[in-house]
Amino acid sequence: MKQKLKLMLVALSSMVLLAGCSLPGLASNADENTIAITGGITSEAQILASLVSGMIEHYTDEKTTIINNLATTTINHQAMMNGDAQISAARYTGTDLTTTLNMEPIKDPKKAFAAVQNGFEERFQQKWFKSYGFANTYAFMVTQETAKKYNLKKISDLKKVADQLTAGVDTSWIDRKGDGYKGFTETYGFDFKRVFPMQIGLVYDAVAAKKMDVVLGYSTDGRIGSYNLVILEDDLHFFPPYDASPVATDAILKKYPELNDVLEKLSGKISTETMQKLNYQADNDLMEPETVAQNFLKEHHFFEDKGGDQ
Repeated sequence: MKQKLKLMLVALSSMVLLAGCSLPGLASNADENTIAITGGITSEAQILASLVSGMIEHYTDEKTTIINNLATTTINHQAMMNGDAQISAARYTGTDLTTTLNMEPIKDPKKAFAAVQNGFEERFQQKWFKSYGFANTYAFMVTQETAKKYNLKKISDLKKVADQLTAGVDTSWIDRKGDGYKGFTETYGFDFKRVFPMQIGLVYDAVAAKKMDVVLGYSTDGRIGSYNLVILEDDLHFFPPYDASPVATDAILKKYPELNDVLEKLSGKISTETMQKLNYQADNDLMEPETVAQNFLKEHHFFEDKGGDQ
């Protein structure tokens, strides 16, 4: 019942934002001196939002608030455009290229970054900061048992047995242009016995419980380690880069120019392996994302010196 209620509230919040209205109670509207940061529905997005919040409150005298449970990139973007938020903590190059900017996927990471950085500045007056240091790409994964049974190491290895396997995939991936389901089947030349659209957070449990043979998840998810899953190599390089970065409005950076230096301190500080570990603490150890973020920042002394890298 609690889970159903939570999903209903997330859906309601999403509809309100997409309608172009500000949500009641958002601190960014109630207090012009509070910096609002969007997180998301994943542990990763919420951890990153708390990291950004912690850095800002450590290095400046400004207050922050975090808006979590915004279910999609589109809703996060709309919150920024509506003025409900000034910083979006978890944005990914590949996702924003195809959804927000409506561009074709770009496989080269540097070119993808340049495209979103230029596009966001020109179209939305928002600054796309350098990557935290990791990319959270889509990844097909299986259990150790399935990998051994079918000798699976890369996605192409699935071709010979795909017609026997069921796949659980992120619901939003089914209809994505360019790097979605249609493009995948065209690139790799095979389809599965049956494909089940699922909420992204459920795919790991599904494959671990043998409800699905193959699932499409996120490469930095902590549950990969929890269930000891095998990530299959994207040997045909179908998925574009999804390097993670914070994005801030030009208006908030003009109002508080010191935020540029604060956010840049996080550039290159979080590797894929580190993000997996942080997500693991939240998803497996059930630690609050805010606590995970605070512990990480304290461990690295808020990256006050060059020796702060892991």
